[in-house]
Amino acid sequence: MVLIVGTGVGGAIIAMELAKSNIPVTIVEKGPLADVKDSYKYYDKIDDYLDLSKTCCVGGSSVVAAGNAVRLLEEELKEYGVDISAELDEVEELIGVHQLDDSHFGEGTKKFMEAAKSIGLSVIKMPKFIREEECTQCGKCAWGCPNDAKWTSKDFIKIAIENGAELISEAEVTDILTENKAVKGIKVKYKDDSVKTIESDIVVLSAGAINSAIILQKLGLKAGEKLFIDPFVTVGGVLKNINYSSEVTMNALFIGNNFVLAPHYSIILNQNLNDDNIKKEDILSVMVKIPDDNHGKIVDGKIIKENTIKDVRFIAEGAATAGAILVAAGVDPNTITSTHLRGAHPGGTAAIGDIVDTNLKTDYEGLYVSDASVIPEAPGAPPIVAILAISKRLSKHLINKLSN
Repeated sequence: MVLIVGTGVGGAIIAMELAKSNIPVTIVEKGPLADVKDSYKYYDKIDDYLDLSKTCCVGGSSVVAAGNAVRLLEEELKEYGVDISAELDEVEELIGVHQLDDSHFGEGTKKFMEAAKSIGLSVIKMPKFIREEECTQCGKCAWGCPNDAKWTSKDFIKIAIENGAELISEAEVTDILTENKAVKGIKVKYKDDSVKTIESDIVVLSAGAINSAIILQKLGLKAGEKLFIDPFVTVGGVLKNINYSSEVTMNALFIGNNFVLAPHYSIILNQNLNDDNIKKEDILSVMVKIPDDNHGKIVDGKIIKENTIKDVRFIAEGAATAGAILVAAGVDPNTITSTHLRGAHPGGTAAIGDIVDTNLKTDYEGLYVSDASVIPEAPGAPPIVAILAISKRLSKHLINKLSN
């Protein structure tokens, strides 16, 4: 039996592929099994130190993702001896990656694209894994789609279960059990506070970059000594009755050398404007996201993150460009404001070449890691497709190993 810890992007595709190959699989998830439309209830608590967007439920943060499917890290990972080109193709077909029909582009997104082009920027339609026939363009992608109109890793968990996998939810894996540098199973704490062990000589850790690092540290591995979080701000201002807040979010993309830009609404902008006459329907705004330096770490279960001078420069450069686009789109320049710096896509805590090898195996026989932890460099954009490809590659390795 293969034990998979976590039901996010990495764990879900491995569970599905192994189960479809008639390999016994048990999946353990810390969070509950919930409807996608209720996913917003399971965001981790935000502290004053670091506003990091991630959820804890079956499906992980995929349930509150914007449906973005940027193809990333293909060339970068080759430098580490990992070729995911074939798997990227396979994953894009699996989850239906495509650019949305023109019917799903609202006025705000169109103005963003036209304005960006007017100042000489090459902007494209964002590749998505959203099904137009089910999408009502409500603007709630990051809250959990009320119509379940986008792919999430819950889809793969369902297929895994249909093929014989067992899902144990609301159960926290606290320790990996080992003997003579080989994995023997996991220790699990259930919601009633009971603690049990589940035995297996193969464990795939896909608990997310933070939790995976914490678990690995208990084994004495030097995980969590690096951390990236893809910092971002949303810059916006007033364009009366634009109604961008109800559009498909982040439906266009500009890729710069040091940052990416995409139209994106945040309620924080209205709070910063502090004017009751300005409604959310009056805001047009742009997300600025950068690939940060890996100047972060996990210490005693806590995240410590610093931004370098380069990080700050990239954010400032992106924010200035976003402001130019907004003005060109007709936004009142006197109203332009920004959110505070936030983070998404934490990763790099158990990187290929540092903590895992090219087959994502740790120094412990039978213990693998497959989530954003293993990504060695910050992508500066949503890494879902890349994580799926990395994990699909691992599933092929495990299927080959267990079939021989």
